[in-house]
Amino acid sequence: MPSVLVIDDEPGVREALERVLTRAGFEVRTAADGVAGVDAYLAQATDIVVVDIMMPHRDGIDVIRRIRERAPGTRILAISGGGDFGPFRYRPEAITTDAYLTLAARTGADAVMTKPFRRHEIVAMVRSLVSH
Repeated sequence: MPSVLVIDDEPGVREALERVLTRAGFEVRTAADGVAGVDAYLAQATDIVVVDIMMPHRDGIDVIRRIRERAPGTRILAISGGGDFGPFRYRPEAITTDAYLTLAARTGADAVMTKPFRRHEIVAMVRSLVSH
């Protein structure tokens, strides 16, 4: 059974991805932010990492870099829908979600998806990454 680590700071997104991917036959673990995600991956590597780009403490770009340094063969799916954190904007308006996802791909993500996406889309993407 292929294993997936979902790293997303939004509890609803994280729980929904865990539920959908588990029902699709994947072994799923989760982490609530980039720091916990890298630690979880280093403690027990997975076949696939699904990482949100915009998170506090350690963003998805840094997570991708750190995982790529340690495990270049791990398949990584970067996801993002933009966002704010508390009173501070995480990104300037001039930088779009698409620009962040492009940066994620250049950093080492194998695939990117923009939130929101449908259940069948995320399952198909993760299955595609497993088969490569």
